[in-house]
Amino acid sequence: MQNLQSRQRQWMPIIFLAPALIMFVIYVIFPICQSLLLSLYEWDGLGEKTFIGLDNYAELFTDEQFWVSLRNNIYWMVLYMLAPPLGLAVALFLNQKVLGIRLVKAMFFFPFVISQVVVALVFSWFYDPSYGLLNIAITSLGFEPIAILTEEKWATFGIIAAGLWPQIAYCMILYLTGLNNLSPDQIEAARLDGAYGWKMLRHVILPQLRPATFIAIVVTVIGALRSFDLVATMTSGGPYGSSNVLAYFMYEQSIFNYRVGYGAAIATVLFIIMDIYIAYFLWRMLKSEKA
Repeated sequence: MQNLQSRQRQWMPIIFLAPALIMFVIYVIFPICQSLLLSLYEWDGLGEKTFIGLDNYAELFTDEQFWVSLRNNIYWMVLYMLAPPLGLAVALFLNQKVLGIRLVKAMFFFPFVISQVVVALVFSWFYDPSYGLLNIAITSLGFEPIAILTEEKWATFGIIAAGLWPQIAYCMILYLTGLNNLSPDQIEAARLDGAYGWKMLRHVILPQLRPATFIAIVVTVIGALRSFDLVATMTSGGPYGSSNVLAYFMYEQSIFNYRVGYGAAIATVLFIIMDIYIAYFLWRMLKSEKA
């Protein structure tokens, strides 16, 4: 009887995990493997596939548009790192009990709820050189209006600014959750030792917010690397491909140019970059926890 119960206990976790594992293999692992295999072929999405080995990758690394897209993704990653500290600052401001603070929280939370396409449309109107609020403010100060989304040097940064709006809201939610779970005993002990303000934040609050910080950074990096909606809606990679990113470049090659194998090669490179970055942060987190 005891042996039967012990066997049941051994199999129970597998039984409960099996449906999720099956779904994960079908909808995550299988498409990844299929994409890796597809990157070795030349295929228009309709006719016969032609095996070409690593030719797609060889062409990719000599494609100027690929390097422009990769550079823009680096811009996204670097500037998107503003989201966690700004989200923390907003969370600290909102983490107080005053009249009407719930309404203010809802207003800060609003950008995260709305669609990325809506965010793109709002910022497109905001940047409009004829009637956009940004250029109305610029011209009122005596400067010439700037067509941000049609200027090669400004388009990428204008889209990144639009993406930061909901990303800061997401990081704010993570930090608000973390602030609500702080240990009151540690805070009280720190106050008795005379820790207030910056000392309290640095030595007591931030160490307890490490899990929220880790999630915020990982999600922000993934969001920066897979940026697609805003680029597609605001500029379609233009002007002249200057605001293109790897995700949109992959879509452009696969759908518009009928080069599915080449698009799969771009997707593979993007996947490897994501994996390396996330693995590095996981290693850092495990190392810090052991220390």
